[in-house]
Amino acid sequence: MTTHGESATGPGTPAVAARTGPATEEPPGTPGDDLPAALAGLRAATTTARFPLDLPSADPARRNAAALTDQLDDYLLPRLARLDAPLLVVVGGSTGAGKSTLVNSLVKARVSAAGVLRPTTRSPVLVCNPADSGWFRQGELLPGLTRTSEPSEDPRALQLVTAPALPPGLAFLDAPDIDSVVDANRALAGQLLAAADLWLFVTTAARYADAVPWELLHNARARGAAIALVLDRVPPEAADEVAAHLAEMLATHDLGAAPLFVLPETQVDGQGLLPEQVTAPLSDWFARLAADAEARAAVVRQTLDGALAALGPITEVLAEAADEQATAADALDERVRAAYRASRRTVEQGLTDGRLLRGEVLARWQEFVGTGEFFRTLEARIGRLRDRLVAAVTGRPAPATELRDAIESQLVTLLRGVAAEAAENAYTGWRAHPAGAALLEPELAHASADLPERAERLVRDWQRGVLDLVRTEGGDKRFVARTAAYAVNATGLAVMIAVFASTAFVPTGLEVATGAGTTVAAQAVLQAIFGDQAVRNLARQARADLLDRVDVLLDEEAERYLGRTAAARPDAETAADLRTAAARVAAARDHSDLRVTR
Repeated sequence: MTTHGESATGPGTPAVAARTGPATEEPPGTPGDDLPAALAGLRAATTTARFPLDLPSADPARRNAAALTDQLDDYLLPRLARLDAPLLVVVGGSTGAGKSTLVNSLVKARVSAAGVLRPTTRSPVLVCNPADSGWFRQGELLPGLTRTSEPSEDPRALQLVTAPALPPGLAFLDAPDIDSVVDANRALAGQLLAAADLWLFVTTAARYADAVPWELLHNARARGAAIALVLDRVPPEAADEVAAHLAEMLATHDLGAAPLFVLPETQVDGQGLLPEQVTAPLSDWFARLAADAEARAAVVRQTLDGALAALGPITEVLAEAADEQATAADALDERVRAAYRASRRTVEQGLTDGRLLRGEVLARWQEFVGTGEFFRTLEARIGRLRDRLVAAVTGRPAPATELRDAIESQLVTLLRGVAAEAAENAYTGWRAHPAGAALLEPELAHASADLPERAERLVRDWQRGVLDLVRTEGGDKRFVARTAAYAVNATGLAVMIAVFASTAFVPTGLEVATGAGTTVAAQAVLQAIFGDQAVRNLARQARADLLDRVDVLLDEEAERYLGRTAAARPDAETAADLRTAAARVAAARDHSDLRVTR
């Protein structure tokens, strides 16, 4: 059974109204259209803001964005539309503080369940005078809660109860415990408190120093909300000491002006209500507030203006989080691009330092030139027929075919290696970044499964492109007319070798000592046909074409990473939109009649 004692203290005047300053001489009305429109713009900017990357600021930003949207929908927009609507007092507090018992006692009816089982209040209960029920029933305030006339286990339901003993113009909302063991209850309690015109915090002599209520009180003070406190279940012998200590704590937290009511321990009656003499100071205070339209308007304007003032800082936090998202996405993209740029440089270096001419390619080139294959293909069409006959008899491909295959194999090996290295480096770079680690999949650590086939196709397409280039460059030469496709194939192979060389044509030094004479002779033939500069241009164009194709291949590989950041990247204008919307709200607030001097 709940026990209480006699009242120890309680303010005799509506201190909340006194805090708001003198009431305006103008009757309560609706602000100009600028403020609601600005708030609608802020809501649009907030609901479109996304924080998908796994950064330390992301979860708080998502919660802040949801809370801001709730604040706009639940309170600011509907309250601005009806400044003269009944004053909503949200009763909040810790588990077992006696909130429901207090509400029942104030309205002189058992409207909210009270008991020893916790949590008792599973869904919020709003009690008002029958004359005010239409405003709360139509759902403009707290539109996300379903209205019901019966008790409900659904925390998203709002039970509406009327109480004739409660004066018009005033309503109480019994909220879930702010420290409930049920996550949904705690979240709902915070949402309901943000929709209050007046916060009535209920605590006990045993729990008034708990951290959770003080955190909420601090947030309320920062927002300029109207606040009153009830210290419940105070032993008579400790009333003065506890009340003095709590008043000291309130002053320390810049809440010294908040009305404080101390309710001593006492027995409840048969209906579970507190004796009227215990609740009389608080009941009288609310009665005076309900009867004074100007006092109610002052409370509403104080809380409304405080809530508007708080929008700027919280929006800036969201904008900063959006900036962090964009910066993180850029950083992740750069780590990927750096990895694939390095691989591209490896390919480019491989085309200039002669490494691709070592081994099989060099052997096949020397064989191609040294056996006279190169010159035979330049002399007459009979060369191709002879090659086919030799291949049919010996079972061995012609030297030209072996050289082309060796070039393809060497290039494919290089491309597979650089693609694998780039994937590994990009994976390592992302794994070291909190946002990147959350986006990784194991397969990203390696090149694409079809990379070998794509690399082979790239090299074959490039080789065909080289032959097309030779045909184009030699199109007006008698050489092409004389030797046709046979010479084109041989010349194309020579150009491919030139692409791999550190000079304009073939490598020099010990690597090509064997068959050096025929190599020089081959170069002389090409220069005689095309001209020295033309040979250099052929090699340069073929090299550029190969690198362009490599760029496409590596870009496709990098896109496996970049596509993930593109999907997660917030809109580039998110931060700017939030700041612009907040600035419009601030400007509209400055031009409204809601500003309260604090």
